[in-house]
Amino acid sequence: MTQEDPRDKLSLTHEDVVAMNFVRAPGIYVYRRHYRAGLRSHIMQVLLREDIEKERTGILRNGVRHFPNARPLKMLRIFRTRFRNLKAAEEELVRFKIIETYLAPLHMARSNEFLVDFTGRGQREPILCGLQEYMQGETINPWNRLDDEELASLKERMPYPECPEPQGEWIANARTQAERFVLRLKDLISEAGYVPDLAGSGNLILTPSGLIKLVDINNISRVSFDSSIPLDDRGYPVCDKSVEALSMLEKNLVGRCLDPGDPIYRVFLAPARMEKVRSLERHFHRTQPQ
Repeated sequence: MTQEDPRDKLSLTHEDVVAMNFVRAPGIYVYRRHYRAGLRSHIMQVLLREDIEKERTGILRNGVRHFPNARPLKMLRIFRTRFRNLKAAEEELVRFKIIETYLAPLHMARSNEFLVDFTGRGQREPILCGLQEYMQGETINPWNRLDDEELASLKERMPYPECPEPQGEWIANARTQAERFVLRLKDLISEAGYVPDLAGSGNLILTPSGLIKLVDINNISRVSFDSSIPLDDRGYPVCDKSVEALSMLEKNLVGRCLDPGDPIYRVFLAPARMEKVRSLERHFHRTQPQ
């Protein structure tokens, strides 16, 4: 009996995950779809079964029943990418390691990537997976104002007591950490020639300690400084939009005016190029299935 390829499914359930040939019997873990699961990967929360039970039935505390949300131990990513061969899959792993070298551990959710043989359809196919640390925090949009008022609002939603310091100190620390994140990304682009997807919704998390973390490494682009505008495998100008997102982080979160002589921005933020990118972006959104 053949199993449907998980990469073809719109979403996965716990039963889908434990039915895969490379996943052990369910045991103490429950797999639940994460709300950010997207086009490029399935993202499943890895939860303790006992925590799920507490979430459903509640626990008594001083005569009052509470229903605590089950907190994931890890996040399981199952990538939808189909690789031509094992070598292509291994090259993807090399890109992950390069990103990790520049951003981990402070500015990237650590993840252990692994290749597995999927045999559900009667043949062996490599599937790339990752077991990633779960990050608490609030998503940030680089194009938002990210002024003190917005950062204060984000802090108020953070779990206490992980961020007990005064609001002003926390905001100043968040901006300092964002500056380090921006500098590491610029080094990554200039020295290694890669940039992760910074423009995708929910790809960046601001943690209770004020760190900015990259949580999505599904779409790593090769950076070229020539006049061509690279598109990813779905036709989106992710490289240019990621550099634009980087500039917005520097401007809005770090709070620093952009240097027009910066060699990265001079190429990617040129008005004529940005207009072409906007046109490609509009075309991408028009052609997406509703």
